[in-house]
Amino acid sequence: MDIGGVYFFTDEGPDPVKFAQEMEAYGFESLYVPEHTHFPTSRKTPYPAAYGGGELPGFYLRTYDQAVTLSFIAASTKNLKIGTGALLAAQHDPISKAKQLATLDFLSDGRLTVAVGLGWNADEAEAHGVVWKQRFSIVKEKVAAMRALWRDEVASYEGKHVNLAPSWSWPKPKQQGGPAVFIGGAGPTTFKHAAEWADGLYIVPPPEDPTLEQTLPKFWEIVEESGRDPETMRVAVASAPPDAKVLEKYMEQGIERAVLWIDPSDPSQAFHNLEAAAKVLKEFQ
Repeated sequence: MDIGGVYFFTDEGPDPVKFAQEMEAYGFESLYVPEHTHFPTSRKTPYPAAYGGGELPGFYLRTYDQAVTLSFIAASTKNLKIGTGALLAAQHDPISKAKQLATLDFLSDGRLTVAVGLGWNADEAEAHGVVWKQRFSIVKEKVAAMRALWRDEVASYEGKHVNLAPSWSWPKPKQQGGPAVFIGGAGPTTFKHAAEWADGLYIVPPPEDPTLEQTLPKFWEIVEESGRDPETMRVAVASAPPDAKVLEKYMEQGIERAVLWIDPSDPSQAFHNLEAAAKVLKEFQ
């Protein structure tokens, strides 16, 4: 099982390039970068209990642009894989985003994985024109259009939310057909969509089930019910607890990658927290 990390890079935090280079030196397999474009001050959407609940942590308000940050990281590392963790795909134009991610994958020599999220902040999504109750179908169609642009010499797509006339778009990603697309979340609707159209599930461990021993069997039931061959479904853990015993449980369940949560709440402790995560990595190995 591969071990990566996820970190919220902000203008008050560590240099992403130095941080990524340290991760590569420690032997981490990948680095995932979250995304939030902005936070409307209305804040009608509460911070989810699954992420800690209560007051919204300040680092959410100050995140760097996801793609720009990953570009700097890719240009300054050699083998460290990079990931969107997660890309809020409903909030983006799929043609522009497909071009951006194809370029990033091409220039990074095929090191990109795309985890898409459905989002939890209705205020943010609606400011982008997203109809909140339709976000699952919007993400599904936008990803389908992006994949067509990555894969086909002449790409097209026709759906309810996205329409792409026959089009050329280069560069194609370095990875044939484009980077793997995982869908993030832990609920039954997310599980259903993952089984239907994603390459994998980027699962957030519920607070009551950090080892996923109760949650993952429910996902595999949905995969079976959908008619999907389980052998074609990949599972990665998002914001995994930095605990070697928990990681052992993940490996026993066939999870391919655990992306460790590296606490960003105190920017002055960023490299200390990275070192602590690296100790867990070493212990697990």
